Order: sequence, then C-alpha cells, then structure tokens
Amino acid sequence: MSRNDEVARRLEEFADLLEAQGVEYKPNAYRRAAENVREYPEPIEALAKAGEDAVAEIDRVGDAIAAKIVEYVQTGGIEELDELREELPVDMGALTSVSGVGPKTVGTLYEELSITTLEELEAAAEAGEIREVKGFGAKTEENILDNIPFARKSQQRSRLGNARPVADDLLATLRESSAVETAETAGSIRRWRETVGDVDVLVASADGPAVLEAFAEWDAVDAVIESGTSKGSVRADGMRVDLRVVDPDEFGSALQYFTGSKDHNVHLRNLAIDRGLKMNEYGVFDVSDVDDPDAGQRVGERIAGETEAEMYDALDLPLVPPELREDRGEIEAAQSGDLPELVEPDDLRGDLHTHTDWSDGRDDIETMVAAAAERGYDYYAVTDHAAGPGVFGNAGLSDGEIREQADAVASVAEDVDLELFHGIEANIDSDGVVTTDDDVLAELDLVIASPHSALDQTGETATQRLCRAIEHPHVDVIGHPTGRIINSRPGLDVDVSRVVEAAADHGVALEVNANPARLDLADEPIRRCVETGVPIVVNTDAHSPGEFDYLRYGVHTARRGWAEAADVLNTWEGSAIRSFLES
Repeated sequence: MSRNDEVARRLEEFADLLEAQGVEYKPNAYRRAAENVREYPEPIEALAKAGEDAVAEIDRVGDAIAAKIVEYVQTGGIEELDELREELPVDMGALTSVSGVGPKTVGTLYEELSITTLEELEAAAEAGEIREVKGFGAKTEENILDNIPFARKSQQRSRLGNARPVADDLLATLRESSAVETAETAGSIRRWRETVGDVDVLVASADGPAVLEAFAEWDAVDAVIESGTSKGSVRADGMRVDLRVVDPDEFGSALQYFTGSKDHNVHLRNLAIDRGLKMNEYGVFDVSDVDDPDAGQRVGERIAGETEAEMYDALDLPLVPPELREDRGEIEAAQSGDLPELVEPDDLRGDLHTHTDWSDGRDDIETMVAAAAERGYDYYAVTDHAAGPGVFGNAGLSDGEIREQADAVASVAEDVDLELFHGIEANIDSDGVVTTDDDVLAELDLVIASPHSALDQTGETATQRLCRAIEHPHVDVIGHPTGRIINSRPGLDVDVSRVVEAAADHGVALEVNANPARLDLADEPIRRCVETGVPIVVNTDAHSPGEFDYLRYGVHTARRGWAEAADVLNTWEGSAIRSFLES
C-alpha cells in the first residue's frame, strides 16, 4: 500500500501542533503539502528513495517539508515532530473532534489549564474552569460541554473513506496469494455504512496458516494483535483489521453471516425456522427431521452455503444487496418481488458539483475538464464557490468574477468532447437567503445553494432555512444539505420530510455529496427522496482530479437509500439534465 496518506497525516499533525503554538503561515503550508502528497499518483516512498529533490517536485512541497518526508520514510519518524509532541503532549485528534475546538484552542487550554485529553476537557468544562480563560466565556464553555458526547462517539468509529482504502489494499494483497481462493470484505464496510468499527475481511482457503502468514506480512501492518490458524487481527493505518479464514464450501454462508447486519440476519433466521431450516455461518440445514436442532451448528442436511445467493434462494428470496441489509423493509420487498434495481457507479454520466483554482480548488478549469473527459463523462459542471458566509478565506467569487469565469468556461467548452455546464455554489445564509445576486444566478446553467455557516441550527429554524433556499427561483440543487462532517460536526438538524416536500414542490434536487467526510444526504433522507420522487444528484464536490474517485462513496450511499438509476439526476442524458435545469 502506498504510504501517501500516512505521510499526509504526519504533515497534518505537524500543522496542528504548529498552529496550536501560535506559529503563523507554516501550518497552511504543511496542510497544502499534505493535500498534494495524499493525491500524488505515485507512491511517496519511491520519490523519497530518489531523494529530497524528487519529493520537492510535488506541488507545494518545499525543500524543508521534502526533507522531513524523506526522514519519515527512511526512519519512521520526524525528529522535529517528536519535539513538538513533547512540547505539547495533547490528544489533538480527540480534542479537535469537539466542534468549535481547533488547534489554537487546544494550545491555549493546554497552556492555561494543562488539558491534554477529552476527559480532562470535559472535567474542566463541568468545573467552570474554561470560562475563566481569557477569550472564552460561559457560552463557549457550554458549547464545548454540549459537543463532547458527539465527539466521544465519533472517536469510536472510523469514516468509511478512511477504512475502505485499507480494506481494498488488503484484498489486493491477499488475492495475490496462491493460498487464497476468494477474499471479500464483510461487516459494515461491505454494507458501505458511513462509519465502521473495524475492517472485516473474509477469505476462502484450504490453507489457513498460509493466509495468516500473508496477512501478517502485509506491508501496512503496524502491529500484530493476534494470530491463529484461521483468525487474526492487526493494527494497520490506525485501524483494527480482523481476518477470518473459512472452508471454501462455506464461504457463501460465512459471507452472508458476517456481512450482517445483526437485525437482517435475525429476521432471516426466523424465516428459516418457520420452514424447518437452520441458518448460520456454515450454511442452511434442513432440520425438519432432527430431534434436537440445537445439538450443533451443522446439524441436519445442508442445502445451501457455497454462495450467498444460495443462502437467500433457500428461503425463496432473491439475493439482497449488502447495502440494503439493515432490516428496514428489504426482506419484505424481496418476498414481494419489489427490491429496487439499485444504481451502479457506471450509470453516472457526469459530475455537477466541482471546484477549480478560481476558488478553493487546486487545478485550473482545463485540467479538471480534461480529467472529466478522460473518465468518459458525457457532461461536467464547473461550480466554484461564490463569496458569502462560511466560505473559507477569500476563496469565493464576486459577481464580476462569476461572469468572467463564464467566458473562461465557454472558451474551454469549444475544445472538449463533452457538454460543459457553468454554475456556482452559492451560499445559504443563516436566514435561508441565497447571497449571490439574482441577476447573476439567472445567467448560469446551474445553481447549487449550500449551507456553509451557522451549522448548529436545529428544528424549525434550520428547516425553514433550507426550505426558503429551495423556494428561490434560480436554485437547482441544494448542496450537502445538512453541512455535516462525519465524526466532526453533526450539521443542521432539520425536518427531512418537510425539506423533501419543499424540494418536490419547487422542482429542486437534493445532493448526495460523495466526499467521504460528508456523505450528505445520508441514506435515510435519500430513501425519503426516492419515495417522494425528488431527484438526488450524486456529486463528488471535487477540488482536484483525484477526488473524482469519491464517486463510489456517493453511489453506494445512494444505494443504501434504495436509489435506482432513474432517481439520480446525473444518470440522465445531457438533454434531460438541461431540461431539468431550465424548468
């Protein structure tokens, strides 16, 4: 596995510690370098082997940072980073997971109150100590205390976007072993839940020890937790990874069982019992003539288990896609023949929410459009940030700059073989007002309106805010509707049914933002859209070509919401997209 992400995380830690100590400018330099290292298409370790000059060829990686990268790849550590950790011995990740607590706040609280952990932060807030620190106050202390439970919960599970690449790399490694017949993910990661507790992988093999040996030698392993002949666990990339080896004849039943969910499996087992069958990780067994069906796991005549499809067929059910296995009506739909034909990644024809270096993107229009064309898209939209509340720094475009960009997009469109839309990601202020001038919005192909500020609103205030934006005559899509960041902030707490009804009334689509830190809308609101007939649009919100790969996270989230291709706006032909935008 490439170590790019690992190195990027060290640079981000460097940035946080510098910022916590009040250092100017350098933190942003380290964060920009981290972004480009993470997205660099070649393994960073290969560049490091070639030397500092080779590493410094990465955009925004200067000589000093390049030297630290080479040091880390060669030694496994960075001396200066270790010194910073000693100077500021805090659990930065846990503390900054509290909404409103950034690295500077961590630094101040350490200096004033010696706070190093989430538990110490909570104790200080409960004791009223934080309000006494200059620049804080009672309201800040109250907000910190209110947000700690969410932060604590977020520390227990990893984002899917962090776990899935680890799983993919392990699968690729295992599939190279001659001892492995089949390998697949299981558990919540196979169901594409937005967060996972750990990474579960299942292998079919007749040689468990050889598989476990290959597992232990996987180059991503930081530590071996346990290793037997058929099961093992390691720590890799900050996550626990569990592997289980099963008999090839029982791989299908084991895969079904260990994929879950628990509620889905319990429902299936009850159906099996009603038919005189026993269903478990070893297969489906006919126990109708068995005196004691509980005498063992493999009691009775085995009638299914080699494949997952057999497991469902034994109950006269079609194979239920993993994303649906949450016991939310999927078994009843399978029984009645009403399972949806879920959208597939290849169904998407384009991306309608992306950014360039005109705002906060990292590449120019030509580069982004060329990358979209290379992916085979039929159409593509440039939708940079408009100036407004919540947009980081001065990244948003003024009304005049939006008009200038329209000419630039039109010029690029003349030389590419795909339909190019020019739009904007406008801002929804705290009252629901779309802050870009109406005359400018009227000139654009596409208007995405997104909340970027006041993301702690709840109830009627938050719901009315989105509904007011939906009612705007030029708004086509509501982008990342709640503004949540998984494991970092919960986002707007809205009445989903009312927002979806407003979108239906005004012909507005709701976005499924595929960035794995967002996945917003989430699965259950997506299902509400599907049931109501409101189009969803799966966008990557890409700020560089590498982020087009986020698409799969959005599509699988849409699948968890029971979405078929027709429910997703950007599976439509370009002419149908144009008609929707002009209606």
